[in-house]
Amino acid sequence: MLTTIHPKLPMRDKAVTIDYYINKLGFRDCGAADYEGYLMIEKDNIELHFFEFAALDPTENYGQVYIRTNDIEGLYQSLLDHEVAIHPNGPLQTKPWGQKEFSLLDPDNNLLTFGQST
Repeated sequence: MLTTIHPKLPMRDKAVTIDYYINKLGFRDCGAADYEGYLMIEKDNIELHFFEFAALDPTENYGQVYIRTNDIEGLYQSLLDHEVAIHPNGPLQTKPWGQKEFSLLDPDNNLLTFGQST
């Protein structure tokens, strides 16, 4: 019965979030309108939503999303080519649970982990 999921993550500044996800990660705005304090973006087969939380302390933000991919090496290299910072503890590596993964932190400290089955 369930068909899709659209995680909702906090953002402090919509313009900064747009710059990071659209200009650096290659997402596109998919909202039917420009809603104040809310953002909907998509890339390939995933969609992320953001809600404004101006008082968010990024050091206390535990927002996390795990995104599966079918070309982890290509995605990783593309991000490196575009000088997107990889999480210092999350470079591309094979995990004991059979996934090849890497992670990013967005401007609000939301953790984005990308993974592909080995």
